[in-house]
Amino acid sequence: MILPGDAPESIVAATLCIRSGRLLGLPTETVYGLAANADDDAAVAKIFQAKGRPADHPLIVHVADISAVAHYASEVPEFARQLMQAFWPGPLTLILPRRPGVANATAGGNPTIGLRCPSHPVAQAVLKALMPLPVWGLAAPSANQFGRVSPTTAVHVQGEFGDDLLILDGGACNVGIESTIIDCTRGQPVLLRPGAITPEQVQAVCGLRVLPEDELFSSVLPAPKASGTLESHYAPRARVRLMDAKQMQAALRDDVLGTSVAVWHRSLLQVPAAGVLSQRMPSDATIAARQLFAVLRAFDFQGVAQIWVEIPPDASEWDGVRDRLQRAATI
Repeated sequence: MILPGDAPESIVAATLCIRSGRLLGLPTETVYGLAANADDDAAVAKIFQAKGRPADHPLIVHVADISAVAHYASEVPEFARQLMQAFWPGPLTLILPRRPGVANATAGGNPTIGLRCPSHPVAQAVLKALMPLPVWGLAAPSANQFGRVSPTTAVHVQGEFGDDLLILDGGACNVGIESTIIDCTRGQPVLLRPGAITPEQVQAVCGLRVLPEDELFSSVLPAPKASGTLESHYAPRARVRLMDAKQMQAALRDDVLGTSVAVWHRSLLQVPAAGVLSQRMPSDATIAARQLFAVLRAFDFQGVAQIWVEIPPDASEWDGVRDRLQRAATI
């Protein structure tokens, strides 16, 4: 059931849903989440079951503001506080040491916890309504089957889980890809997942260079587990192929006969009409990120066998889009 997220009675229904241990479809500025009380292990188990997600793959906790952090984190480095003050509410998740015995199921049994403060007004309204109960935070991974394309509208969520799930409609997500994840447990910020907030922006706030994951971690010193970091993820039913403009033009000449192809491109001057669906990728990374998952879902809905995507530019503002596409293309 989809309810308007801006109606006060919808917020009341959502809080009753969470309090009773049920799941909620929740809009955020990044993607829609499948939410439950982060401290209710039985409710969180329903998220893993509904998504088909491995129970040791941790979830991100969404909090109303910085005051909830002390409930979940045993330690907060100064640079992490600076990042909270600069980017919260917003699309930034921070990995911190977890307080023992808190949110065990949400953390997948890991000693760390991922925390984020969403900026979407509907998410904020639900979180603030829950705080006096008290519910300190909501575990809310993307509201889709595990490994598949993330939802950016309420209808996407309903298509994944049916009419029995209560979903608050907050419109199309403004960011469109999941949050940037920064590990704050190693004394220096480490990028675990790119997103709308770039390493350059993080460094400008805290004065510390953001290390790439592969520079610090190894088999001897593994990275903390974090959401959305598996090699294959965000995948539609159709096979995704990444190629540059020349490769794509050649493939369109040689490979499309007998197959159903959709193309998301920036540079092609002309796309053959026969058997090929085509949509132009925005030249602005922010707009492209906002459209990404909706485009993949729309092509999938039309039943194509393959989705060909022109490789995004090699610039930091495109890292989040490139990351999602590379994982979607991994078989």
